[in-house]
Order: sequence, then structure tokens, then C-alpha cells
Amino acid sequence: MTAPWRPAAGPVVCVGETMAALAPEPPDSVETGESLRLSVAGAESNVAMYLADLGLAAVWLSALGDDPFGRRVRAAVAAAGVDVSGVRSDPDRPTGLLVKEPGPTGTRVHYYRRGSAASALGPGILDDPRLGSAALLHLTGVPPALSPSCAALVERALAIPAPDRPYAISFDVNHRPALWPDGTAATVLRELADRADIVFVGLDEAQHLWGADLDTGGVRTLLPHPRLLVVKDGGRSATAFGDGTQVTVAALRTEVVEPVGAGDAFAAGFLAGLLREKDLASALRLGHITAASALRVIGDHGPLPDPATVERLLGLTDRAWAERDIPERAGQAPSAPPLTG
Repeated sequence: MTAPWRPAAGPVVCVGETMAALAPEPPDSVETGESLRLSVAGAESNVAMYLADLGLAAVWLSALGDDPFGRRVRAAVAAAGVDVSGVRSDPDRPTGLLVKEPGPTGTRVHYYRRGSAASALGPGILDDPRLGSAALLHLTGVPPALSPSCAALVERALAIPAPDRPYAISFDVNHRPALWPDGTAATVLRELADRADIVFVGLDEAQHLWGADLDTGGVRTLLPHPRLLVVKDGGRSATAFGDGTQVTVAALRTEVVEPVGAGDAFAAGFLAGLLREKDLASALRLGHITAASALRVIGDHGPLPDPATVERLLGLTDRAWAERDIPERAGQAPSAPPLTG
């Protein structure tokens, strides 16, 4: 198999908002529970933390309120081994907050992020010196929905034609319907995604955005320009499209505690595979391994299997991989319904 295109060696810089997150311990609800669990939640910092877990140099750029939530978020991301030295403290705007509300049909998320410190981010963050040595800039479809200045940030990053960029750009569509005015997301997200070098999108979100009858090949037709396109089909499989190549790898079987963060974990695993010069099949496997770590915990960031186990999983035959469960962990909770809202 021809080696896939891959970014040059160097750090990965992730840009976007991270919030404090509150959730009741299952099976309690926000309305009836006696306590709420505090964690952190942010697509881009999730990717950075998992990249650091996988041994890669990762940088997170953002802004936080000069408040206890902001200090909690900064400490949590830094504790994972991510460079947070470029994260600005805003004395006038708060750290964003979300509240998870578990229910019988899924986990609904309530956002309290309007006017947050990160919503004031703008194109100027792309002048940060940490991007000077970056191999890859990772963005998602969340910032374009937060504010005009955040949208301008992503627009500026993707305005440079791919051959002229100082670093490659990966873009996770990461559609959050609650953040977008009706009817606006589909066109914006498609145009942004088609300019990136690497794109991640779920088949279900592609169908929601661009057509209920889409299959994985149809997504590639809609997004022909990324050098690599990864289409994730829920807990079933993921397909990577390269330059004339198409590789599909089944997901590992695993019990789901909570699905939030699994897409970010998958993106980090896949990117780590590429940067480690793995082939597409191995990069997809590493994406699935990393995603399973997120699925098995409450919150966005779970522990990876030990490195020896990861290498054993990557070395399995295709048949053995297809029959493999992710290694068990203690304290596992029962399956949870999907995220909504």
C-alpha cells in the first residue's frame, strides 16, 4: 500500500474553547441529585490531551476567565502534559460552563458560554509564536458558531491555499446543533471542511447536515479536496480516504459509559498514528483504541491502555482485530444512551 500523505514532524497546536463541566453522578439528575461532578470539556483541548497521552508534543491555545473555573481548566489540561503557556486569562469575561443532564433518551447538554473569554478569540491568535514550529493546527466546527471573531479566526486559518501553508490543518466538523441558528451550519461547515488538509466527520452528522441518504463515498464526493478524509460510522467502523485510496477499519467492541469526547479521542489517535508514520489502517486502529478510552469513562478524557497493550492491538491480524474487545477496566458502569442537544 502506498504510504499516506502526512504532516511534517513537529508539535500539534489545538485552538478552541474549553469549559468547566458539571454533571450529576448516574443515575441522579440535575433536578434531584445532591451533588454535581466538576470536570472540563472542550473538543480541541481533548485532542491535545490525548495527543500528549500518546507521547506527542501538544499545545492548546485559548482564553479563560480569570476565575476559579478558568484556573481549574488550565490546571487540568496542563496536568495531561499539554503546553498551556499561550492560554490567556481574561479579566473581564468568564470561563464558559456546561451542564450535562442525563435522561432516558440521552444526555442533554446546556451551555452557558455566551460572552465567555474564549468567545472573544479572533484571528490574532494565529500570530502566536508557538505556531511557528507547528506541524499541524487542529480546529473544529465549534468556534465558527461561537462568535463572529471566532468564525474569522477559522476563516483566516483556512484561507491560505494548502500548498502555501506553514503547517497542515486538520478540521473536525463537530457539528453542535444547539450553537447554530437554523439552516446556517450546513453550508459553512462544508466550505470550511473542504479547505482543510485532514477532515473528520461522523456519517450521522454528515447525513444530518448534507443529506439523509449519504454513504461514506458520498461524503467524499461532497468533500473532494482534503488530502485525508475520515468518516466515522458510529461504533461500527471508520473509513479513511486518501489520494485514490480508501481504507475501512472496524471499531473495537466496548461498553459505553458516556459517548462524549470519543470523537475527539479518535481524532487524536488517528493524528498520532499519522505523525508516527503509521499506514492508514494502523492510524484508524489507534483512533479506535483512543476513542474506546473516552467511551468507558464519565467525562471527556479517559486513561489509555498501557503502551504494550496498544502495540499488541496495532499488531493484530485483521481477523483478530475484528473479534477483539478493548481490554477491560475496573469500575465500569453500564452502557449509557447517546448524547443529544
